[in-house]
Amino acid sequence: MASELNFFDTYVLMAIVEEIVPQQTFFKDRYFPTGAGDVFASDKVLTEYRKGDRKMAAFVSARAGDIPMERRGYEIHEYQPAFIVPSRLLTLDELRKRGFGEAIYANSTPAQRAARLQLDDLTDMERRIVRREEWMCAQTMINNACTMQTYIDDKTEGEKLHVQFYDTASDHTYTVAAKWDATGGDFFGDVKAMCRKLSKRGLRAADLVVGSDVADAILDMDKVQKLLDRNSGIIIGTVDQELSRYDGVVYMGTLNFGGFKLNVISVDETYVDASGTEQKYFPATSAMVTAPGCGHMMYGQITQIDYGSTEFASHAATRVPKFSLNQEADIRKLRLGARPLAAPHNYCPYIYAAEVVS
Repeated sequence: MASELNFFDTYVLMAIVEEIVPQQTFFKDRYFPTGAGDVFASDKVLTEYRKGDRKMAAFVSARAGDIPMERRGYEIHEYQPAFIVPSRLLTLDELRKRGFGEAIYANSTPAQRAARLQLDDLTDMERRIVRREEWMCAQTMINNACTMQTYIDDKTEGEKLHVQFYDTASDHTYTVAAKWDATGGDFFGDVKAMCRKLSKRGLRAADLVVGSDVADAILDMDKVQKLLDRNSGIIIGTVDQELSRYDGVVYMGTLNFGGFKLNVISVDETYVDASGTEQKYFPATSAMVTAPGCGHMMYGQITQIDYGSTEFASHAATRVPKFSLNQEADIRKLRLGARPLAAPHNYCPYIYAAEVVS
């Protein structure tokens, strides 16, 4: 006789979560992917970053043999990632109601409706966590740090957690002398200077990420239009706007900034904050030079008492579900937890410029 799966078992729930089609997000996918060594079997994670290297190997006399090369120093820090854990209750009243998208005269049993609600709830919680991770990636690139406001419940604020990837001052920002859409603005010169800040550290400059207002200003610049004119004899790039697989993200083309050929990407991703207000992940008037894979998203383990057990169990995974039961109130609760931390691979692998247009 075949045994039945226990759909409330933590490992079965984890398998279900892995089958959910992941929501695609620009900053996390392109700049902070998760590798095989980024999921830690501990409550804390180790972040390491080092400065780039541009030194050359020395010429050696035939009698000298070899010259020892010093090792590059690096910084290592230990952090306990913040806990993200949305949950959702399942009551008797919800089992009796028609579900969203369900046929009006469907013959669903309470058990079938509960299974469907369980999958829908896991999907909703997964997407909310993904949006928070995308916010963490964007904040890390904008500030070279991330401040996380914790909550005791859905309205009461707890402590603020802060993580930064520098000691006293960060060298990841650039200030333009004049706004690019104003008289005296130097779009090409400023971006070239931003690229050089990366190249001097031995780091790659491949992408120019711009907000929606900056993207509009670039297309309106006379100098850009003249340099892109195929009849001028001087072509410094192409502007062939293409929709990407990310909502609000458009690949605008490539431009050459004094030898630095960059992908120009317009970002207009939005989310809804705790007050119900729509916010942008990346400011509309800002610009940033960086390269894909400049960072990584790490995860710490989650320790909990699984359903049906009396012992603590630790799970090293990107998502850890938990089912609990309140028999007196006839309420089931399903939660989905994660302990993510977005961190750069090198010291300041992005150059951020705020308020580059009016």
